[in-house]
Amino acid sequence: MTAEELYDKLLNKAEEFGMVPQNGDKEASNPKGNAIVRKNIKADAFKDGKAFFGFINKDEETSGRYSDFSYVVFPDNMNNIKVCVVALGVGSNGFKNDYEAASLPGLRRMFLRLNGEKAFFKTSFDDIETTSSDLLKEAKTNYCALTTVLTTYKTVLPAARILEFTENDEDETLDILYSWLATYADFRGWGTKPQQEKIEEVLHKSLPGNRREREKEEEERIKKANAQELADVERLLEARRYVVLQGAPGTGKTYTANKIAKEGHYEPFFIQFHAETTYSDFVYGLEPNIEAKEGDAQFKGKPGILYESICYAFIHPQEKVLLIIDEINRANLSNVLGPVFYLFEYQAGERMTEIKIGGKSIKILPDNFFVIATMNTADRSIAVVDFALRRRFAWYTMRPHAILTDPEHKFISDCFKKFEDIFFKYASDEELNLQPGQSYFIVEKGSKDEEKARMNERLIYELMPLIKEYLEEGYLLKAKDEFGDLFLKETGKLMYE
Repeated sequence: MTAEELYDKLLNKAEEFGMVPQNGDKEASNPKGNAIVRKNIKADAFKDGKAFFGFINKDEETSGRYSDFSYVVFPDNMNNIKVCVVALGVGSNGFKNDYEAASLPGLRRMFLRLNGEKAFFKTSFDDIETTSSDLLKEAKTNYCALTTVLTTYKTVLPAARILEFTENDEDETLDILYSWLATYADFRGWGTKPQQEKIEEVLHKSLPGNRREREKEEEERIKKANAQELADVERLLEARRYVVLQGAPGTGKTYTANKIAKEGHYEPFFIQFHAETTYSDFVYGLEPNIEAKEGDAQFKGKPGILYESICYAFIHPQEKVLLIIDEINRANLSNVLGPVFYLFEYQAGERMTEIKIGGKSIKILPDNFFVIATMNTADRSIAVVDFALRRRFAWYTMRPHAILTDPEHKFISDCFKKFEDIFFKYASDEELNLQPGQSYFIVEKGSKDEEKARMNERLIYELMPLIKEYLEEGYLLKAKDEFGDLFLKETGKLMYE
């Protein structure tokens, strides 16, 4: 494929995505355009290591230095491309209009979805000072024809991928180029609704078709994703025996633990930790013997849920026993676990030391004994789990995601997606752990008006107070206005009155 042929394919695809060039081959101006097309793929450009083509912000000039983000491709040869680089580039004038977008996590997350072999991403997309060293090293080592051009632009390529062209994988390479272009088009907001659907088709690999077909495809995808999450936790539990499900409120941690207990045919035991939970509550303690007669002991042993579940596992070796510890980090774990902490080792092997619990001495927990604990990552008032406990448990993070509900309930996917988009755009990696889970968006089925009223109640009395608390704690401050607009449009209520 020639460089000109590749340029034509990408130009046509960009126009499918809604790009309207302000300029063309004759440099004719189109004031209604939403992008400037740049191209320098003549023979001299390849000799000088300056060959490229791409699409830049509509406010820039048709030639010379420019500002802000662009979609850019660097081919290695004019007549027969063997390799090229596709990149999100920043003009040599730096930022003029795109700095805020560059400084938010959302843009980087959009391009990280395109990760693949020989893809390179800067830690910060607003960084145009440091060299993309891994990209440059790869070019110098394996792609000499690209070394000069990548050395020229080594600091202003926050995201890039090296792609090889061969006869067998040309279509696959083009698909990757289209995916990067669709992501740039999505960032720029090109196109009308039908054109935006074409962007979605490329980004999410969805099939074109009527609305009902796409809905069925989405339902199937959700069903598979939900089943995969459950299977992942079950597999982890079988392999590691002691697992913590961590995540924001409403992500289904306790629901998942109970579902595994039921569908996996475990004998379940359950306890919810709180600030006053003690070793006596959880493991073993003493309680007044209210039936004691004169001369009898005034206290008797009080087995905790851990002791009871372990004893059951020893007595019934053919059964699987599952202890569910809800909100594990709400208690003082060092005090609650005491010496029993020593037993939670899934690769314990042979041990000589015995731990005494009540009247029972234990060297090792039985093989048919399993634990699932849950931990709310959004509650900043609770204790931090120490590293010793982290080593003894496997940790599975449950993220908010779309779900399919039973016939009596409905998942309000549009509202969920609006919250998801705000967190995707503004939340730091740590703040992503605060995103409200899917259970906030489940309402009882009814008429359209009834379902909207029920969702509005959730928004006003549950989600709005939660988001306000986040903001007051200093989280997601850049998203304050978008949250305010969301609540106002959905409920007619001001977040701050």
